[in-house]
Amino acid sequence: MTLLVLALPLVGSIVLALWPRNPDLSPRIFGTAIAAATLVAALFLLPGLRTDDTGEAPGAALNPRHEVDLPWLEVIDVRLHLGVDGISVPLILLTALLTLLGMVHNWVERPDRPALFCAMVLLLEVGALGTFMALDLVVFFAAFEVVLIPMYFLIARWGGPGGAAAALKFAVYTLTGSAALLIGLVFIYASTGTFDLVELSERGGGGISTAVQLAAFGALFVGFAVKSPLWPLHTWLPPAHTEAPTVGSVLLAGVQLKMGTYGLVRIGLPVLPEGARALAPLLAVLAVTGIVVAALACYTQNDLKRLIAYSSVGHMGFVLLGISTLTAVGINAALLANVAHGLITGLLFFLVGAVKSRFHTGQLDELGSGLWTRLPRLGFALVFACVASLGLPGLAGFWGEAMAVYASLHPAAGLSRPLYAVLAVVAAVGAAMTAVYFLRLLRRLVVGPVTVTTAPAQHHKVRAVDLWAIERVVYIPLLLLTLALGLYPALALGLTEGPVAALVQAVAIG
Repeated sequence: MTLLVLALPLVGSIVLALWPRNPDLSPRIFGTAIAAATLVAALFLLPGLRTDDTGEAPGAALNPRHEVDLPWLEVIDVRLHLGVDGISVPLILLTALLTLLGMVHNWVERPDRPALFCAMVLLLEVGALGTFMALDLVVFFAAFEVVLIPMYFLIARWGGPGGAAAALKFAVYTLTGSAALLIGLVFIYASTGTFDLVELSERGGGGISTAVQLAAFGALFVGFAVKSPLWPLHTWLPPAHTEAPTVGSVLLAGVQLKMGTYGLVRIGLPVLPEGARALAPLLAVLAVTGIVVAALACYTQNDLKRLIAYSSVGHMGFVLLGISTLTAVGINAALLANVAHGLITGLLFFLVGAVKSRFHTGQLDELGSGLWTRLPRLGFALVFACVASLGLPGLAGFWGEAMAVYASLHPAAGLSRPLYAVLAVVAAVGAAMTAVYFLRLLRRLVVGPVTVTTAPAQHHKVRAVDLWAIERVVYIPLLLLTLALGLYPALALGLTEGPVAALVQAVAIG
């Protein structure tokens, strides 16, 4: 089943890349069908997981299900080793869902060269799924890098006027991070002689000296921080989001940003535990700084997409804060916050795309206010997404960030409790700042009185239809899942708790 989940979008991408160039609907139909089949296949990964499993063998940090282990590059002992567990499956399902919704949304946005566009989207899905399934470091690195190619073209070819510059900046940052990531992986292989992630996790850092662990973990962190992105390596993200097409922004925020923090949990913590313990306080300081800096930046943004992009930097700061506590609660919080952020921010970028398609601008000073009065259904969806993103209890955005702050008050043994206590307070202040700028956005754009914009000529371009039927198909699953995960976070935590407990127990970081 693991191979099928990966093969479907790969074959679909190849077929669409060879599709005859024509303007009809057939490539959109084919791409949507492939994305739907991938999501259905991914759902079949769930029955193989045991939510109460804390490891088949004592000290086993990684016990994959639906495992595939085939020879690939035998000369350097690289194998096509794939598998899933409760840590990876929620992100696999999130990737498959957002890809399908992006394909459906293409029927509204209608990009030119639809076959090539859909091929790029499916290739991006292949890279993300491969990253979440990889159990070999070389396979992980290859899949991690595959995502660069389609995202570059989505931004440069189908993005806004500054798409080429934004895509180039994205590529430069990503390739620089990839070089750091590769250095870290080489350090690991040079000390252990293996790329197998299961074996490396079982060793728990055995055979790797403390100095090498520090160097390798630092290199991995730089590579993962660029991809996430985490402060201060985040500056490529706002222009990339601003120029990307709607589907590109959704997949960038909902899928690609998860790959870095996933890599920290999957590789950094179990393989390099001494390096993780030594650098955890630095990670925590960077995380909290990112939360506050991103919140301050949001107050100055006039472009909707840039505002949501900076908010993502803050939310990913909470993910990193949870990981840096090196506790089961903190790591579970990070994994839950990852899924919640993917749902909520994916919805936000879909909604911002809808606003731009109606008003032909994303500038707040040109949009005016009273969106709820003019387009009530779109206004309601935007209010829902914003209050979910600011962390309203009962919605998905609350639990992960609240648990991360709680975990920072109770960090792992050996970490400075006074330092983490101060960071918890600052993070809580950052959460309050997040609530303020989202409420300010809603007052300015949605719920205030109808005001005349600074560009009155835009009014006649507003579509009469509040929400198209296809848009409802895209938004409703994200709205319902955001509510369901907020009311019952065990939907995700039930999958992650067992593997995280095994990881913490095996490498003695909790």
